[in-house]
Amino acid sequence: MSTEHAELQVDLGAIVANWRALAALHPSGPVAGVIKADAYGLGAPQVAGALYDAGCRHFFVAYLQEALAVRDRVPGAMLAVLSGLIPGTEPAYAAHALTPVLGSLEEIARWTGPAILHVDTGMARLGLDPRDLAAVRLDRVTPRYVMTHLVSAEVPDDPMNQRQRQRFAAARALFPLVPASLANSSGIFLGQDFASDLARPGAALYGINPVPGRPNPMRPVVTLRARVLAVRNVPTGTSVGYNATWIARRPSRIATVAIGYADGYFRGLAGRASACFDGRPVPLVGRVSMDLTTFDVTDHPDVQTGRWLQVLGPQVTPDDLAAAAGTNGYEVLTSLGRRFHRTYLPA
Repeated sequence: MSTEHAELQVDLGAIVANWRALAALHPSGPVAGVIKADAYGLGAPQVAGALYDAGCRHFFVAYLQEALAVRDRVPGAMLAVLSGLIPGTEPAYAAHALTPVLGSLEEIARWTGPAILHVDTGMARLGLDPRDLAAVRLDRVTPRYVMTHLVSAEVPDDPMNQRQRQRFAAARALFPLVPASLANSSGIFLGQDFASDLARPGAALYGINPVPGRPNPMRPVVTLRARVLAVRNVPTGTSVGYNATWIARRPSRIATVAIGYADGYFRGLAGRASACFDGRPVPLVGRVSMDLTTFDVTDHPDVQTGRWLQVLGPQVTPDDLAAAAGTNGYEVLTSLGRRFHRTYLPA
């Protein structure tokens, strides 16, 4: 019998299936695995290994230390670092055959070897702007790809998508022999105008809906369940939790569950979210505290101490929880805490 307070299950087979589904939608070139932020909180070594075994040979992370943590899981694969080339890190990149994503003239001047050129077409964060592009000299750099990052790909009708596509086409014309990388998760669903030599999905791999407002084409990946620590009967008029923000309007059964904002279960979910028991919703009542959250189980007589509530899963997706918290599924997954007992279903 499990003695854990909360359990996070990651379905590596579903991640691989999502990668294959995205690859089928992008026949113009391979589909990479974006595994930054510890594979969106789900375990970069495990996810990278599963994707590599399935045939993925292109990976992206955000920072150098993330690349070093997974290099041995993806031998021989392209492992690119999106954040650029911090001065002094060049030897580490070379020693581990890592591919820096270069977004400034200064970075290009410091690097010798394979790299990806990052062109800014509208994000205004990292990347070469039009003036930089006119001055680029690739005397020592061997560009593997030229890339940009879409601003609003999840909104198909946003005119920014077409503006970025046109700006990227103009930038590509300066490097006619260099392959291109354009689409992110949602960009893959924008159609052939956004196809390129390499797509870079992240969120869709992990079950987040890349086409908001439409049925999610991706398989669910995560199940999170938390232990019921106590169940108590409270009379009408009893307040529950900090600041007495919820008061029972009927005689109620309240389950105290072993999860809180220290685990990435947001404080702002109070009064907005539900868990699930036997496929039925269980409303969250009162404040979410650091380690504990309370749920109204009056209509669920089978909920007893020691049982589990499903906090994330097929009935309560990361997108559902994000909508309740006023954020996105990316933040839900990357906020998942380190106290959970983690298990991985094999690919």
